[in-house]
Amino acid sequence: MGSGSELGIYLPIAEISVNIFVLFGMGAAVGFLSGMFGVGGGFLITPLLIFYNIPPAVAVATGANQVIASSFTGALTHFKRGSLDVKLGTLLVIGGIAGAGLGIYVFVLLRELGQLDLIVSLLYVIFLSTIGGLMLVESIKSMRRTKAGQLATLKKPGQHNWVHRLPFKMRFRASKIYVSIIPVLVLGAAIGFLSSIMGVGGGFIMVPAMIYLLKVPTNVVIGTSLYQIVFVTAFTTVMQATTNQSVDIVLAFLLMSGGVIGAQYGTRIGQKLRGEQLRALLATLVLAVGLRLAIELFVTPDDLYSIAIALTAPAAS
Repeated sequence: MGSGSELGIYLPIAEISVNIFVLFGMGAAVGFLSGMFGVGGGFLITPLLIFYNIPPAVAVATGANQVIASSFTGALTHFKRGSLDVKLGTLLVIGGIAGAGLGIYVFVLLRELGQLDLIVSLLYVIFLSTIGGLMLVESIKSMRRTKAGQLATLKKPGQHNWVHRLPFKMRFRASKIYVSIIPVLVLGAAIGFLSSIMGVGGGFIMVPAMIYLLKVPTNVVIGTSLYQIVFVTAFTTVMQATTNQSVDIVLAFLLMSGGVIGAQYGTRIGQKLRGEQLRALLATLVLAVGLRLAIELFVTPDDLYSIAIALTAPAAS
């Protein structure tokens, strides 16, 4: 245990000793994937922290910090390259902050009822499995069309869905779309709600929703998604810190340090891959995390009783 103590650090809010390099590595890996896929990485960092025995309440609240760091560096890179729709992103932020406020209230309620850990794990399994499966099926079909010599674009001329029939339309020049602000605000609110409950940036939902629902080009989606994630997760983190006191600053710093470095390299790799390849890789990753969480949730643990329960037992009979 000597080497562990040399590399270990105590997290005051999580109340656990951890290995510095393991957490830095987690942050870097998730940051890399964040820059590559245009997702905040919260859907990965929160389960990883839970697997590493960080309490779920702390993992959810602190994971959002790492999301901010990696998303900011990725969004900045896309802004410089002109692949970020600020107008669309700002509307998503407005909806996101409203949704996050409601989510914080629900988070507090679930924590008081003692159901937070179970609900967080169940939400992850349901969302990751569903979205990962849908994305994988679509991306495989898209790659098959490309191989057959057909156009693999998602935005066909004249193709409209129910979203395009809604009122209060607005033109988003960077995204080359003319769409109602209603689905944009609702999507932002949904992501904000999930951000506060699950500690996610929501990119794993935001990216496919913007591509398939709003018909935003893939190259613009990634930067715009990261832009929205930065502001909504920043709001969520401040609310979590003031309302629940569940943000561990030491843990957040280690994750953010790794995330900033990883995001730079991920953005470069992501620019070299085609849209359908990125979606297939992201879908596989989402499904893998969902499967791992499902196993944790449904398999009977080795220890049926926690240490906390044992400590409350009488000292002597």
